[in-house]
Amino acid sequence: MNAPTSPASPRPDFAQVPDLAPFRARRERLLARMQAAGGGVAVLPTAPERIRNRDAHYLYRHDSYFYYLTAFREPEAVVVLVAGEQPQQILFCREKNEEREIWDGYRYGPDAACEVFGFDEAWTIGDLEKRLPDYLADQPLVWASLGYDSAWDATVLDALNSVRGKARSGIVPPHSIRDLRAELDEMRLVKDAAELATMRHAAQISAAAHCRAMRATRPGRFEYEIEAELLHAFRSAGSQAPAYTSIVAGGANACVLHYIDNDHLLRDGDLLLIDAGCELDGYASDITRTFPVNGRFSTAQREVYETVLAAQHAAREATRPGAHWNAPHEAAVKVLAQGMIDLGLLQGSLDGVIESNAYSRFYMHRTGHWLGMDVHDAGEYKLGGEWRPLAEGMVLTIEPGCYIRPADDVPEHLWNIGIRIEDDAVVTADGCELITADAPKTVADIEALMREARDG
Repeated sequence: MNAPTSPASPRPDFAQVPDLAPFRARRERLLARMQAAGGGVAVLPTAPERIRNRDAHYLYRHDSYFYYLTAFREPEAVVVLVAGEQPQQILFCREKNEEREIWDGYRYGPDAACEVFGFDEAWTIGDLEKRLPDYLADQPLVWASLGYDSAWDATVLDALNSVRGKARSGIVPPHSIRDLRAELDEMRLVKDAAELATMRHAAQISAAAHCRAMRATRPGRFEYEIEAELLHAFRSAGSQAPAYTSIVAGGANACVLHYIDNDHLLRDGDLLLIDAGCELDGYASDITRTFPVNGRFSTAQREVYETVLAAQHAAREATRPGAHWNAPHEAAVKVLAQGMIDLGLLQGSLDGVIESNAYSRFYMHRTGHWLGMDVHDAGEYKLGGEWRPLAEGMVLTIEPGCYIRPADDVPEHLWNIGIRIEDDAVVTADGCELITADAPKTVADIEALMREARDG
């Protein structure tokens, strides 16, 4: 890099900051929950920067829990929330530094951060060690997430011990530590209107990316070329990054569930499985589509595909308020297991195949997971040992599949067929909404799109 000659980065257009009302509302909700549980102080850091190699960093990404409460994206930041009759919301962040801004870009600093993001106070991150014990003094509880980062654990425990050391002067330290992530997990599980709007937008971007990938696929191209089409579509539409490492798996690679090499040649007659979604303003999308490299399903491919598609439809019908978490999975398994019997993959009765778990040889994962700021999002799947009921505003994936590896007891015409169909579902008042439905998934629609691309 050359020595910088320009002045410090200008203050950005604050119109780029998201609507902060939902973030303030979340902090207030958390404070109310804390107060109802006994009060205390919550302390939460954002994610640290990570070295990729030598002097190069990984692309920075904030901590999801921290961003959920603050909308603040800079590293080296901590939020402190004090419950009680006079609640406080405090941000610690990097100080203004003209030299570092020349190299790395604009920093808000405490004054601007306090003004823009709506905190009662803001201090430099260097003040945290000195000020945190004062916030903890005479408080009944510390709300923190320990066990994830040893350096942060030490920061919290040092502050707690500092308060304990002042006991002779009449200061009372917190008597216990509560898991802040567990509290936030429950809050994050049901999305507010702002979250759902962002997730719908992310889903639209990702669906368009899958359409672009279908149009671009041809025999003789490489998996990474199709991955590049996805990345172009994500970034050009305004998303910040992929939500996870894209899976672009042709032929036998589609039978590897988390295949990410993406470096094989796409061959005529094979299927291509793409599991990819963008992240937009901190929220993930997650779509899987499977389609023929040459644009037309073979008879065997179509038979397996229609089985998986029918399983997804059954799971979607089972996704509604009041249904328990596992109901969509059970519905999908019933269809898949019968399909495996019909295809000659398994022998026996439907009940026997399900009870013996024989179907898991060809379908070894669950039918969905929570989705939100993380692609495998926060929230427990069971409550009191029972599958939790679905509720309006929850978001989950619906993703049945079938993966057939070569074996002596498997019909040869089915070898190396790997299929997954995945959509993102918002639980609504009377069912669910597939927000990724713009990505074609019927045989007719996929073949029509790919034929149009070739004819065009």
